[in-house]
Amino acid sequence: MVRPSFFIDTLQKHDIDFYAGVPDSLLKNICAYISDHLDNRHNIIAANEGGAVGIAAGYHLATSKIPVVYMQNSGEGNIINPLASLTDKEVYNIPVLLLIGWRGKPGVHDEPQHVKQGKVTLPLLDTMGINYQVLSQEESVAETQIDEAVAIMKQTNEVFALVVEKNTFDTYVLQNKVENALTLSREEAIQTVAAALGPKDCIVSTTGMISRELFEYRTAMGQSHERDFLTVGSMGHASQIALGIALEKPDRHVWCFDGDGAVIMHMGSMAITASKAPVNFIHVVFNNGAHDSVGGQPTVGLDIDVPAIAKAVGYKHAFSVDSAEGLQEILRSPEILEGPTLIQVCVRKGNRKDLGRPTTTPIENKNALMHFLSE
Repeated sequence: MVRPSFFIDTLQKHDIDFYAGVPDSLLKNICAYISDHLDNRHNIIAANEGGAVGIAAGYHLATSKIPVVYMQNSGEGNIINPLASLTDKEVYNIPVLLLIGWRGKPGVHDEPQHVKQGKVTLPLLDTMGINYQVLSQEESVAETQIDEAVAIMKQTNEVFALVVEKNTFDTYVLQNKVENALTLSREEAIQTVAAALGPKDCIVSTTGMISRELFEYRTAMGQSHERDFLTVGSMGHASQIALGIALEKPDRHVWCFDGDGAVIMHMGSMAITASKAPVNFIHVVFNNGAHDSVGGQPTVGLDIDVPAIAKAVGYKHAFSVDSAEGLQEILRSPEILEGPTLIQVCVRKGNRKDLGRPTTTPIENKNALMHFLSE
């Protein structure tokens, strides 16, 4: 395995000390080390991966130095545009070192949303004309790969990618944890909202822990899963899936269970939702100020006023609660059913260690929801 300290120190020898990106579970050890050892001017957790490339490009323009952008391979889709129209050698020719977690690598068992991403991770880099190496788990070999990557970037000013397999980085536990003082757990909040839904209501839940906790709740209550669309991938797009359903099913209330990281990733979607004024749309944002599913790296979720943003773009109602009692009171209010409505539920970080995963396939989930919506 490669020690995070060794990796960062090797880059530092080449005067590379700036990082931007979106945390990934395969990179959580290296991301934790970066968070503990670099200040917030040299490590920026971006809204999305494309934004991280933009930040990196700006850094290079200001310093002439090579930046690092880290991400899960699902983020390749978000970086295609800036890679092709900004950093590419036929446009501005800006060097960036990409650090990409390889979820769903062929032959390695992973969750269904990562299978296709895993298959196209390397072909996408080939198509984009990006040089890459799969980072070795042997430090001496990894050091040589880094040296070669830097040499190529300095010679050509082109982007280079290091693709990271599972268990490449040695364990490192984040020391400077940012905790919040909130007491309501996300799981309890999800259960409270789900229990308040009407019989014709449906839920579109975002990727990560929120969908897992909703699935576990239905199972524990002996309920079917037909009313819930579990958006196991496509981070940041759950609200637009919910909007598409809400506009076509005006006789049903459609609830979007979202996370702060997902909302921030594609915040412009809130403006589109508001512009369509779906009265049957309720957007519930469970905000713990963290990317909880990939190591607990911080977001700016608790530093911004999400309800104020919702009101500013045109949501009819917007609320914020941080207690079970406050949440129950809001859910009893008839106002929330006169949407579009946003309910921010501020919750503490973390989840149960024994939290399971959905046992139905994505296609089974889709078919069950479509049958429910057709009734």
